Amino acid sequence: MLEPMPAPGVFHVYDTTLRDGAQQEGLRLTVADKLRIAGLLDELGVGFIEGGWPGANPNDTAFFAAAARGELSLRNAQLVAFGATRRVGGRAADDPLVAALRESRAPVACLVAKSHAAHVERALRTTLAENLAMVSDTVEHLRSEGMRVFVDCEHFFDGYRDDPAYALEVVQTAAEAGAEVVVLCDTNGGMLPSWMGDVVSAAGGVGVDLGVHCHNDTGCAVANTLAAVEAGVMHVQGTINGYGERTGNADLVPVVANLQLKYGWQVLPEGALAEATRISHAVAAVTNVAGSPRAPFTGSSAFAHKAGLHASAIRVDPNLYQHIDPAAVGNDMRMLISDMAGRANIQIKGEELGFDLSDRDLAGRVTDLVKAREAAGYSYEAADASFELLLRDELDELEEYFRVLHWRVHTHSAAGAPSDSEATVKLQARGDVQLFVGEGNGPVNALDHALRRALTPAFPVVDRYELTDYRVRVLDGPVGERGGHGTDAVVRVLIDTTDGERTWTTVGVGANIIEASWEALSDAYLHGLVHDVPAPSAGTSDRVAAGVGTGRDG
Repeated sequence: MLEPMPAPGVFHVYDTTLRDGAQQEGLRLTVADKLRIAGLLDELGVGFIEGGWPGANPNDTAFFAAAARGELSLRNAQLVAFGATRRVGGRAADDPLVAALRESRAPVACLVAKSHAAHVERALRTTLAENLAMVSDTVEHLRSEGMRVFVDCEHFFDGYRDDPAYALEVVQTAAEAGAEVVVLCDTNGGMLPSWMGDVVSAAGGVGVDLGVHCHNDTGCAVANTLAAVEAGVMHVQGTINGYGERTGNADLVPVVANLQLKYGWQVLPEGALAEATRISHAVAAVTNVAGSPRAPFTGSSAFAHKAGLHASAIRVDPNLYQHIDPAAVGNDMRMLISDMAGRANIQIKGEELGFDLSDRDLAGRVTDLVKAREAAGYSYEAADASFELLLRDELDELEEYFRVLHWRVHTHSAAGAPSDSEATVKLQARGDVQLFVGEGNGPVNALDHALRRALTPAFPVVDRYELTDYRVRVLDGPVGERGGHGTDAVVRVLIDTTDGERTWTTVGVGANIIEASWEALSDAYLHGLVHDVPAPSAGTSDRVAAGVGTGRDG
């Protein structure tokens, strides 16, 4: 085993979600959003939170004002105000944007400075000497005002490739002016891990603490960040969930998880890393930008296993197919049920749901049933609730909460008017027959309203259930004995339902999209009742038989 690297005496974890991450296409944060995310980042235990650019952006100015009024309380992090070196030909003390940094009342300022000679001459349209003066003057001024100062050397790696002497001179100038950390920025995201070491080592010869800021244009932002750490940087910048312009920034969670779990460095407060998955998902909820299920460490698929060979090994030792214990980052192992599943998958998934499938014959029957259903178009890896109902039915443990007698739905419209739908559901529950009509802006919505109304007299709890997502997949080509192409194809419908505390997913399949939707919808209500209502007593209802009670024979 490789020897662990010694940890530096001081190490900074610096988050720039609220500034650089907010530049992602389609992502817009209100002041309230920024305050909420900053609180979550503080829970994660980052050392620095870059709040934005006061003076340049009204929203960011308002955020710092709110923080100064006490609307943001930080226990672990220090707030950082981002800005730029003074304007060409001016004085830092007179520059309005530099003044905004002072007035932000943030204890730390992070200044972006040009370190690429071509950018100085062509973008700033000034001399190389004046750019150095801008760096020196601004750092010295803010230091004299009592602020800690970090300097982001923009386009450093590209600048070093074109003119290494000047790029290093910018680092030297920032250090001599009093910058606490000089951050080497891969602004274009074009670096590769094997290139990082020599460049970082050259900058380290200046004798100042170094940081790194990587973009993900080569898909190497996290790897480049770790390579820079191995070359000597003690300050890493990134964003939660990898948010950022173009392809994003280095995702801070994999960075800190690798440093802590692989390098053995305690870079976050004790116990904070175990909150990473919760915080990642909570930030995604605030931004309304869904995180990738395949995100390392925090994604819902990060520790999901599908192949039967994997499952067999996991039954012996989960670590045989997992690089860490998922609990270390607050995640869970998941066993997926699909046509690739073996008996071990079914047994482990059954155990997760609280069922004993140690009987090999029973587990084999369930496995065969799942494979047959998957061949017919069902997908249980994304529909745990439907798999649980299937399992209960096969174990003869699924009670009949309601028996659907019939249902129908029709949609009508007049010329030039929007269409509307009406559904009728007749069912028996707790010995009573209920017949209700529901209206909606579509057939599925109408069926949902009718089913809810029909079930509520017997089970008031269903009033809490709410359909939150509805997805249709066309299964083009032959599926089992059914199938076709285009509008003649079998469809798969997935429905997400919530009761406000938990969310579950059910699946329906059919050549008729309404029939498939009804199957997924009625299963969603049945699954909720199974968990929320004691099973009907024997004598008042029979066991569910071949889809009766789930609405499948409507």
